[in-house]
This record gives sequence, structure tokens and C-alpha cells, in this order.
Amino acid sequence: MSSACNIFVVNPGSTSTKVAVARGEHIEKRETFRHPVEELHASPGIWEQYRFRLDCCRRWAEEHVVECSAVVTLGGLLRPVRGGVYRVNEPMLRDARNNLQGEHASNLGCALALDLARPYNAEAFIVDPVSVDEFEPLAYYSGHPAIRRKSLSHALNIHAVARRASAALGIPLQQSSFIVCHLGGGISIAPVRNGAIIDVNDAASDGPFSPERTGGLPLQQFISLFFSQQYTEPELRRFVMGNGGLVAYLNTNSILTVEKRIREGDTYAKEVLQAMAYQIAKEIGAMATVLNGTIDTIALTGGSARSELLTHWIEERVGFIAPVIVFSGDDEMQALASAGFRALTGQEQIQEY
Repeated sequence: MSSACNIFVVNPGSTSTKVAVARGEHIEKRETFRHPVEELHASPGIWEQYRFRLDCCRRWAEEHVVECSAVVTLGGLLRPVRGGVYRVNEPMLRDARNNLQGEHASNLGCALALDLARPYNAEAFIVDPVSVDEFEPLAYYSGHPAIRRKSLSHALNIHAVARRASAALGIPLQQSSFIVCHLGGGISIAPVRNGAIIDVNDAASDGPFSPERTGGLPLQQFISLFFSQQYTEPELRRFVMGNGGLVAYLNTNSILTVEKRIREGDTYAKEVLQAMAYQIAKEIGAMATVLNGTIDTIALTGGSARSELLTHWIEERVGFIAPVIVFSGDDEMQALASAGFRALTGQEQIQEY
């Protein structure tokens, strides 16, 4: 394979920066740099972390990336865009630096890609940012015109799993109808029609509770809590995203730990995990109506999909809707490498932000 298909993959996460080098779609080497908590806390904002993350990537590239034609990374909380591969440009960099739709490590991706691409005279791409918006018109309604529903999701993995499900079932992606459930620290449940995410819960504030997040809460009670002055605004945001879900109920975000407690006879731990499965199944049922009940498969993916208990309890409730496929774990690095390969070989159009 020609050097035109050598791809440097970078994925900045909340507490780590992952790097890999791929030849074509095949990842040849990868590494995860875990950033110490004290290093992260010393940086008052995401962009104050930029230099040390860039330095990690550069040092690794000097040893492992001889040549490349593209640096590919996950996109962040940018303005709403269709899914796909985007060339990094100045408007994108400006929106990322302004944390347009919120602060998250993925906002660093486009700047990292551009800086890392320069020594190689390579392309700099982002793929399927968190802000991918392929909603149909009715999905934007919240219940009040002052608040418009937003499309913010684990779009990269949802699109990648839709492709995998399409291939596994022998159904052309452009003729498919799936519900894809990303079950991670946050949970995104999306009806995916013909490859497009036409609705999805906001994993930061809606849908099922997850290992670390509350999901949707009873609104009147939450308003009372907000005005109780028990919490500052940052504390309340952390209450919803970080200290919710399994963390709040069981003081752990590890489903493996919860399963161990269940095996040891902890009936409360069992009920909490069953409740999470119950809420996930309810959201799947709701999204089934978006697809008018015409569903080729329900695909469960993400780190929590490794739990056979959780996926079994979900399948018990939703199996009547459609067959369930489990793609346990997620591999964003492979999804990024594959997207870069499709872009470089002309299989997918490179879009402008």
C-alpha cells in the first residue's frame, strides 16, 4: 500500500490522549497517554492543557510516524454539522477555541491535528464531531420554544457501529433502519435511518442514567433542588454529569464492580443495575416509534455492553421489537483510521466546515 494511506490518529479524552499510526485501515501501533490528575487540575481550562498534550503526541510521532498523508482526530462540540470527514480550517479552529457548545477535551482535536500535520505536509481531518446533527424537524422540539433540543452524541461510534451492523446483516447502509445504543460513561440511544442519526437523547442531560450521569430527572424536583441553595452551579452540573448514576447509587462507576457485588449477594446493587437496563430499554422503545417500528436490528455497543448481565436484561425487554446484536466495547481509533482511509482513497467526500 502506498504511503498516501499512512494515517496518524489522535484522540484527546477527558483524562488521556490516545495516539496510533495506521497503514491504510490497519492500525500498526497505538498508545494511550494517561494524564495525572494533578497535571489536569493545574490547568484551569481545556485549552490550558493543549501544550502538554501536543508535546506527548509529538514525542510519540518522532519515534513511530515516519511519514503520513493525514492526521485524523475526533471533532468536538462545534456547530451542528452532518456526519463525515471535515478538513480542519480557521472557522473550525475558532469555534473549537471558543468552546462553542461547551468545554470538552475533544475540542482540542482539530488544533492538534493541524499542528501535528505540518511537519509531514499532511492533511488534517476531524471525523464525526460530538455536534453531528442529522435530526429530522420534529426532533428539535422540547416542549417550549425557549429551549431547542440539540443533537450531541457519541456520533463517531454510532456511525461506525451502524456500518458494522449493515455489513453483518448484509443490508446496504443507505437502506437500513437501526437503533444504536452507545453504553459508556454516558449513554446515547439513536434511531439511525439510512446511515443518519435522526434523533438521539443528549447523554449529558437526558435519557437513561449511566455509570456517571443522572440522565433525565423529574423536572419539578430538580427545580426545587436548584433553588434550595444546597449546591453551587458547578456542583449541580457535577451532580448531573460525573456524580450521578451508578456513582450516586453505588459509589462506583465500574459495572464490573457492580457485577461482583451482585454475585456476592448484594440485592440493592442488582436492583440498581436492573433499573439502568430498564431505563435503557424504555429509551430504545421510545426511539422505535421514531422509526415507525421498522427496525432491522438493535445494536448495543460501548464499554458497558461488555456486561452480559446488563445486555441480557436489556434484550429481555426489547427483543420483541427487533433482533439484538452486541458489539461490546468501542474502538474510536479504528473508526477514525477507517474514515481517514475512506477520505484519502476517494471513497468518502472530504467536507468543508
